Amino acid sequence: MSVIIILLISSISIALVFLGAFIWSVKDKQFDDEFSPPVRMLFDDAPASETNLPTVNTDLKYHPETDTYAS
Repeated sequence: MSVIIILLISSISIALVFLGAFIWSVKDKQFDDEFSPPVRMLFDDAPASETNLPTVNTDLKYHPETDTYAS
């Protein structure tokens, strides 16, 4: 029974240490991101227009004798 109490106390103390570290980092403004929001708009992808799409030649015919496509 004493092992359960020791494990319980140690796990609660470790949890309190991590909670204290989290509260300290929030108060120290470690999670404030001042760089990404102004720069984020520079990395947005432009929408693809129809002029950027590759053209497909639909005039090609398949020739099974030579296993090739030709116009």
